[in-house]
Amino acid sequence: MSEVKKQETNGILQWFAVHTYAGYEDAVARYLKQRVDSLEMNDKIFKIIVPKEKSIKIRGGKRITVEEKIYPGYVLVQMVMEPDSWYVVRNTPRVTGFVGSDSTNPTPLSFEEIESLMARMGVKEPKVKFDIKVGETIRIIDGPFKDYDGKVAEVDEGRGRVKVMIPVFGRDTAVELDSLQIKKL
Repeated sequence: MSEVKKQETNGILQWFAVHTYAGYEDAVARYLKQRVDSLEMNDKIFKIIVPKEKSIKIRGGKRITVEEKIYPGYVLVQMVMEPDSWYVVRNTPRVTGFVGSDSTNPTPLSFEEIESLMARMGVKEPKVKFDIKVGETIRIIDGPFKDYDGKVAEVDEGRGRVKVMIPVFGRDTAVELDSLQIKKL
């Protein structure tokens, strides 16, 4: 969108949260983009975003990176709030309404909320979050030692690995696990 087009609008450009049916966020974004193009509302509705971030999961014993919705059931729309632009968004299939106390005059999101959300979405490489310290008791939730309890001996944040001491045949045995294979007790 060019700066010239944005300046031609006489309203204020703001971000709004739109509530959708659960699981239909991407479809609503697609429908809304199609409606904006077909109804020539490009001068009032600028960006449509489904807020997502990358996270790390373990599936089949392997680490995979998946995209998860930050706010399931919501789509963010950058637009000039006028009766016709409100109508286009509100009457998009699978949209239940705008977020705000008044359905015809929704509350825009603050600049700080949008900045924080965009920063969260812009993270290129997801990081593993560690809230486990040496000496804590954990339970193994995945892998060959599933349902065993043990004590954390080492934490390697760089590799996302944890060394755990578990009792095997009456003796403590060191097992190196992915941080996603354990949970704190």
